[in-house]
Amino acid sequence: MTDTKTSKTAKPGKDSHKPRPVIILREGSTLKELAEKTKSRPKDIQEKLSAKGFALGVNDIIDETLVPKIASALGIVIENISVEKEMRLAAESHKADMATRPPVVTIMGHVNHGKTTLLDAIRSSNLVDKESGGITQHIGAYRVFFNKQAITFIDTPGHEAFTQLRARGAKVTDIVILVVAADEGVMPQTKEAISHAKAAGVPMIVAINKIDKPEANPDKIKRELQKEGILVEEWGGDVISVAVSAKEKKNIKELLEMILLLADVIEIKANPKVKAQGVVLEAQLDPKKGPLATVIIQNGTLSVGQAFLAGLTYGKVRALNDEHSKMLKTAGPSVPVEILGFDHVPQAGDFFQVLDSVEEARAIAHYRFTRIPKAEAQKPAAVTLDDLFKKIEEGGVKELPIILKADVQGSVEVLIGLLPNLGTDKVKIKIIQAVTGTITESDILLASTSKAIILGYNVKPSSKIQELAQKENVEILSYKVIYQLTDDIKKAITGLLEPVIKETFLGRAQIRKIFKIPKIGVIAGCYVLDGKITRNAEIKVIRNKEVIHKGRLSSLKHLKENVTEVKKDYECGIGLDKFKDLQEGDLIEAFVTEKVYQS
Repeated sequence: MTDTKTSKTAKPGKDSHKPRPVIILREGSTLKELAEKTKSRPKDIQEKLSAKGFALGVNDIIDETLVPKIASALGIVIENISVEKEMRLAAESHKADMATRPPVVTIMGHVNHGKTTLLDAIRSSNLVDKESGGITQHIGAYRVFFNKQAITFIDTPGHEAFTQLRARGAKVTDIVILVVAADEGVMPQTKEAISHAKAAGVPMIVAINKIDKPEANPDKIKRELQKEGILVEEWGGDVISVAVSAKEKKNIKELLEMILLLADVIEIKANPKVKAQGVVLEAQLDPKKGPLATVIIQNGTLSVGQAFLAGLTYGKVRALNDEHSKMLKTAGPSVPVEILGFDHVPQAGDFFQVLDSVEEARAIAHYRFTRIPKAEAQKPAAVTLDDLFKKIEEGGVKELPIILKADVQGSVEVLIGLLPNLGTDKVKIKIIQAVTGTITESDILLASTSKAIILGYNVKPSSKIQELAQKENVEILSYKVIYQLTDDIKKAITGLLEPVIKETFLGRAQIRKIFKIPKIGVIAGCYVLDGKITRNAEIKVIRNKEVIHKGRLSSLKHLKENVTEVKKDYECGIGLDKFKDLQEGDLIEAFVTEKVYQS
């Protein structure tokens, strides 16, 4: 992968015909590395930055917040990417090294429809007896061999409580096996599984299970699936379906044949020659082995002794074990492997990346740790009504994904008929999921991954769900009247929806002393009375119970050190932007504003 390319846009003026070079800068890079990529002397870059008011050492890590300022100072475009993305792009750029890899298959479906029993039949082992109540309690990955070809299965749990693990498991999936019981039909979790597979763009094979039962009715299942947008091949569609009996091991070979056939069609490939990359499926702290994780390799070949990075953790591979606890020396693409050697327990869903040294991995992990608050603040959000029109105007939105939850099926059907008609030439409305019931964790995760908004009609989220939605940056809108719901969608699409500005109180500080510092200005010596004062907050100056100024901080210090926040019962120094008329006894209130829609 090359480190430079050219930007299609340039600054207006006499040099507007000259495209600015684009520099690909990996997270955690230093000024020295930037100099190497731009073929410049570090000293020259430092001088240009100094003229703009920035002081950066040769070995200082370039904070992503400084990237646009550095790019402007140097007259270039910088694209800041993660270590994993850089390595993945490098792997994919070597087309000659790409080779067919085994498919990774996830089994999904409603609880008790036979997912674990099906996997048991495939692996010819008695997994069910080892699980509590016959329900899978964790994500496990297993390889099977059929016709001398490997298939990796991720057995995701089907119970409502484990939806989040299922969503994490879908990150590495090539094919989804949707298990539907022939004697029961399409159930709520069946619909959830369909929604997750569609949102991830993963091809699906339907396994109609329990055909050994007298009341089995495969045609009824196919009709119900058709209502969910799943049309099987026998009925003129493009989704493969196989009627199976996991209990009697009937048509299991046919199912495996269809998996390999579909894998051939979609051409699943990986580069086995690069540094190994993968995804953490599950992790734990073993009393005897220490931190360990199950990782599925996506590119490259992992070997014992290699240094690695995984989210905020790092380490050196001490041992590799397969799903049968057999020790391995190496693990290639699509191989699930248990890895020992982490410094801490990683998070399920973390990307795993082999690096040149433990020192490099440690440095990047530490850098990520220091960036946690800002990384959270910059987490990509789902599309909201607030920014929808702006994105439409910029050409960034072609459709508005919606997850619809209502109290009764009649309401669902009415809204399914109404919402798509509200779209325009610039933006289409796409209903990802429309079902009855309360808003669940699964809905939040689906909205997060598909950048959708959740519309609730006569249903309201619990406080726990609201907290999760806030964490995942998912917008939930609740309504009791259909026309209000449709009006808001129409107004958002045409850019007419007026938000209500809401102020959220953060903290209050009292000015105890005024300091006039040459070349800097007025600094207020304060004591935080309530909450906290943050560097990026908006503020009010209150005197005699009247607001005399609104603005922002220019500086926030604690014990002469620049800080991002100061909490209750601590002293701090506050400088205000464009306001110097401060007096002892004045109160400074910090707050944040957000736009809230009335429903």
